[in-house]
Amino acid sequence: MRACLRPGAAFRIILAMTASERRNLRNGLLFISPWVIGFAVFMLYPIVSSLYFSFCDYSVLESPVWIGAENYTELVKDEVFWTSLGNTGYYAGVSLPLGMMLALAVAILLNTQVRGMTVYRTIFFLPSIVPIVAMAILWLWIFNGQYGVLNYALGAIGIPTRMLPTWLDSPGWAMPALIIMGLWGIGYSVVIYLAGLQDIPVSLYESADIDGASWWQKIVHITIPMLSPVIYFNLVMGIIGTFQIFAAPYIMTNGGPERATTFYTLYLYNLAFGELRMGYACAMAWILFVVILLLTLIATKVSQRHVHYER
Repeated sequence: MRACLRPGAAFRIILAMTASERRNLRNGLLFISPWVIGFAVFMLYPIVSSLYFSFCDYSVLESPVWIGAENYTELVKDEVFWTSLGNTGYYAGVSLPLGMMLALAVAILLNTQVRGMTVYRTIFFLPSIVPIVAMAILWLWIFNGQYGVLNYALGAIGIPTRMLPTWLDSPGWAMPALIIMGLWGIGYSVVIYLAGLQDIPVSLYESADIDGASWWQKIVHITIPMLSPVIYFNLVMGIIGTFQIFAAPYIMTNGGPERATTFYTLYLYNLAFGELRMGYACAMAWILFVVILLLTLIATKVSQRHVHYER
């Protein structure tokens, strides 16, 4: 193993190979070359380029000009940047816990032995496979302040018309509307929770029943600890997903009203492709990467005491 770490060790190993081993190595490299080339062209090069462009004044139409950390220092003074970061943090801080708790509750209900459960599982999963554009247009009409189904239902239960929110046209209600819409697509998390629930040994629940444990005690002391790796996975994926929300607010509000739904990625998109400030947008992208990385590391650190893996 130490010899492999010395300079030229890999070359010496290749020379020591037999003709058959070198042929197998060549064939192996040929087989993985499409992936390596695809990764280098479509992933590695854009990542390295975006890091370089974040230190440049780059408008796509002209050659990049190196300006050092000027883009990053300008971001510190950019009020819209802080507004978008705050909006994204608010959305993530509310929708992520609500979505995880709702998905877990639905998964527990769908894990019971009830007739027709396959149909119920399909119904809860279907919204997750609806294209995001179609879903956004559908919810545009649901949240319509004058003709929307939601306000019609609220009026039907006795809420006066003057008290009905205008939802997407109101700075105070636009964000809650997007959070509600986000809860509609918890199907993927529900499926992951269901898979984890079905791996929990039934004997644990039988032992708890013998000891006289209530349903809540079984959830707290058996279900949640045994599901902790799945909960951690959904948490990390949720952090990544909520901080990258783009399509729904772009279609439904385009950042309005009064920048109440100007999310980070929406502002980044407008800078890059609207104002052609690609270098500035690249700097924003790398800050978003650092934010998500830090939150993921914090979640990983905190979860070390609470995540239990089977051995």
